[in-house]
Amino acid sequence: MKKWIKVKLSDLGNVVGGATPSTLNEEYYGGNIAWITPKDLSNFEGRFISHGERNITKLGLKSCSTTLLPKNTVLFTSRAPIGYVAISSNELATNQGFKSIVPNDNTDYLFLYYLLKYNKDKIEGMGSGTTFKEVSGATMKNIEVRVPQDKEEQIRIGKILSSLDDKIEQNTRMNKVLEEIARALFRRWFVAFEFPDNEGQPYKSAGGKMVESEMGSVPEGWRVGNIGDICYRKRNLVEPISLGEQLPYVGLEHMPQHHMVLDRWGSSGDIMSTKISFTENDILFGTLRPYFHKVGLSPINGICSTDILVCSPIDPEYLSLVLCYLSSDEFVAYSNSASEGTRMPRAKWDHMKKYSVVIPSEEIIIQFNVIINSILSQIKENINMNCCLKEIQNNLLPKLMSGEIEV
Repeated sequence: MKKWIKVKLSDLGNVVGGATPSTLNEEYYGGNIAWITPKDLSNFEGRFISHGERNITKLGLKSCSTTLLPKNTVLFTSRAPIGYVAISSNELATNQGFKSIVPNDNTDYLFLYYLLKYNKDKIEGMGSGTTFKEVSGATMKNIEVRVPQDKEEQIRIGKILSSLDDKIEQNTRMNKVLEEIARALFRRWFVAFEFPDNEGQPYKSAGGKMVESEMGSVPEGWRVGNIGDICYRKRNLVEPISLGEQLPYVGLEHMPQHHMVLDRWGSSGDIMSTKISFTENDILFGTLRPYFHKVGLSPINGICSTDILVCSPIDPEYLSLVLCYLSSDEFVAYSNSASEGTRMPRAKWDHMKKYSVVIPSEEIIIQFNVIINSILSQIKENINMNCCLKEIQNNLLPKLMSGEIEV
């Protein structure tokens, strides 16, 4: 049995806070120094982060107490919220919402990353504050944890857990590429009208006949309609507590931005309020602040927040076409243009369903659906694999981090 010892986090490395250069001085922003805030980690899906939404200048760095952190620093958000963890893949700085740890020579950075994930709840419980909880630098430094005395054992544990994340991240990258292929194919067929003609040539380039419509020139045999002509809104209200079972639950916090397929969800748990039921291959659209672009195909059956609109194609053959339209930048912008409310704008189906679309011939719809369905099937397979890998990792993490099992 390898020896484990009790230490403080400050024994594992240098605990460093951050700061924000004055936003009133434009000379502090727009430089080449990556600057990270907790918001940058709110939808971050990987482990290694290189930059955030904004960069700061050398002048901005010198103007406040933020510090340039080296590569492989483990970033930990200490407020709003507590517990986002990431690893710097290059030099960067953070705002005051972090208590990051620069590991010392006796600490493996990957092990430290998983150690902080394992101790997230413990650290959060030591936060204080009335408006929102925060972990101070002094508190962070004095938090006690157990670690293998031998760094080589730390490295072995880090590699085991990291190998699972490597595969998860590989699947996530693959899904991103597959989604980009689907979007590109949609634009080529239904915007540029370069779908294959009867001889397999690009229709418009090969001289395919075009006719005028209210949306301009469209291929002969196609028609112009509204999104409401090819899909409808589903509003099956349910009381979760009456179902008598735990179901997958999708809230806005679960919906990824700029994706075509949902890849995470929670559980209905103790939810009491009315929700909306959905089934596999329904399309979910986040109506609250629609500019966040939270749209995706559901790979599961479940229930969702009433801030989410559930759509379904009028015919299964229209699924891929409807998904590509609803998840397009143009449709999201259109939905946002008439959203109601100033602080929390909300998109309305009565407006959304009037969005103009070109509707192809039945032959083209079937061809397109076959191709995109194969892409969506691969994406779903990768998502299911990631769910299994995450479950394995969640089971392994406490056992490895407590020394219950050895590598």
